[in-house]
Amino acid sequence: MTVDGWIQIVALVVALTALTPLLGGYMARVYQGERMALTPVLAPVERTAYRICGVTAGEQQGWKEYARSLLLFSAGGWLVLYLILRTQGSNPFNPQSFAAGPWDLSFNTASSFISNTSWQYYGGETTLSYFSQMAGITVASFTSCATGMAVAAAVIRGLGRRGTDRLGNFWVDLTRSLLYVLLPIAAAVSVFLVASGVPQTLEHYLHARGPTGLAQTIAVGPVASQEAIKLMSGDGGGFFNTNSAHPFENPTGLSNFVEVLLMLLIPAAFTATFGRMIGRPRQGWALYAAMLVMFLGGTAVIYAAEAHGTPAQHAAGVHAQVIPGSAGGNMEGKEQRFGPAGSALFVSAGTASGDGAVNSAVESYTGLGAGVAMANMMTGEVIFGGPGSGLYGMLLLVVLAVFIAGLMVGRTPEYLGKQIQAHEIKLASVGSLFVPLLVLVFAGVAVATPVGRQSMTAHGPQGFAEAAYAYLSQAQNNGSAFAGYSGFVQPVAGNIGAHGLTFADLAGGWVMMLGRFVPILAVLALAGSLGPRRIAPAGLGTLRTDTPTFVIFLIGFVIIFAVLTFLTVLIIAPFAQALTSQLLS
Repeated sequence: MTVDGWIQIVALVVALTALTPLLGGYMARVYQGERMALTPVLAPVERTAYRICGVTAGEQQGWKEYARSLLLFSAGGWLVLYLILRTQGSNPFNPQSFAAGPWDLSFNTASSFISNTSWQYYGGETTLSYFSQMAGITVASFTSCATGMAVAAAVIRGLGRRGTDRLGNFWVDLTRSLLYVLLPIAAAVSVFLVASGVPQTLEHYLHARGPTGLAQTIAVGPVASQEAIKLMSGDGGGFFNTNSAHPFENPTGLSNFVEVLLMLLIPAAFTATFGRMIGRPRQGWALYAAMLVMFLGGTAVIYAAEAHGTPAQHAAGVHAQVIPGSAGGNMEGKEQRFGPAGSALFVSAGTASGDGAVNSAVESYTGLGAGVAMANMMTGEVIFGGPGSGLYGMLLLVVLAVFIAGLMVGRTPEYLGKQIQAHEIKLASVGSLFVPLLVLVFAGVAVATPVGRQSMTAHGPQGFAEAAYAYLSQAQNNGSAFAGYSGFVQPVAGNIGAHGLTFADLAGGWVMMLGRFVPILAVLALAGSLGPRRIAPAGLGTLRTDTPTFVIFLIGFVIIFAVLTFLTVLIIAPFAQALTSQLLS
């Protein structure tokens, strides 16, 4: 570990903490319909969109109507994306003349990006045309992110309002998320990335000859525009197969820092939005503190593990810095320009934020480093999590934590002055436990059946880790991959002769959609149940949820929740390699 590495981590914390109340306050004004600097420019566009879609902006929806609108919009988006992928060969902006991929791969990909997961069984530069990347993947990244943000806004209203079960209007929240938050930030980030050296072009791939005279094809395309929303949306699917390790996605140390910040920015800002909209900023800071402490703990462990090296490197004597100017530590699968610190910070942010973007190969990490990356997702993607989904996922756990704390100290379970009853506990339990159940069932089927093992390329702890990581990442809508677990066989670029592995594609697609929408339905129902409930004044028996004591309790609860659910998976898979000096394949 180096001073430079720790400076990167500290600088990120300072920047994130400074920007959280600024962006969070701005988003609170957006969802409350207040006038802002962008209003004169964007309000006419907003009103036009409502007229075209037949939306009455002032019409409020209960949780069932809100959920129905959300599911209808998502189903329509899935169908459009699937059709774009299936008709790729006849669509415009296809200079490489790529044919459509297999139907089962298209099913998996459409499910992935509509569910805000960005799981990719394919390499973007060898599989998708420019049109599929722009009109399909990029648009879905915007809309799936805005959907999660809209749900978070609705949940905040349900917790903060009294005497009504109205949660807002899905179409209004969706439109405002897109117009006032995502598009302006994405435009600014795209300009920054282009200035940093990221391509933005519709020209053919480049052809060149290297120093040895061998011909090579250099993939380019409309990368910067997709990269911007990929990082801030929770859809971390890369334009290139190597994601943000590719120099055309992440060319410099500065771009690496900005990309890490972007993955965390909107999820962190939602804690401030929450505090502002309910009129209790301390509640938002309490959630932010809990998320930040868990993120820093995970980042420190991953960094220390990667700087220390693997048992194999120690056995070979190559774990130390043996080349002047090199980073040292475990550099397998990492870019020299980022080193262990920049790589650990990026992977920690990607697995904690729900984005899934990576700038290094997670499967090449030490057992401990990879295990912590998995543990970040095992918490339920609440260590910041995805935009909107991280907040409402954390609120589900807060409701459970308040209930358990009330049982422990003999106090009536309350949150924000609203009494928590059996109905809310059932909904919070469904929203929190359904996804782990998906992971354990499908990972078990994948390693125990011949049809599931077709996708595995390794055995032993590594093979189990690959399968478990795949379904964990898909169910938690993260999208990062441990590699080795495949759903697509592609002999050559362009999809000619390619075929999908149907079990992995279909199972993964359903896991991603169920993992996305079942918790959304549960948390909307919870917000709809709490909305009409009166707010009782705080008294001597009230458990305060904005104090350091509760923050510590919440952190402990989240960790215990994840450990009790997934400890066996961690021990069998990555920790088995971390706790032994034996070299395991």
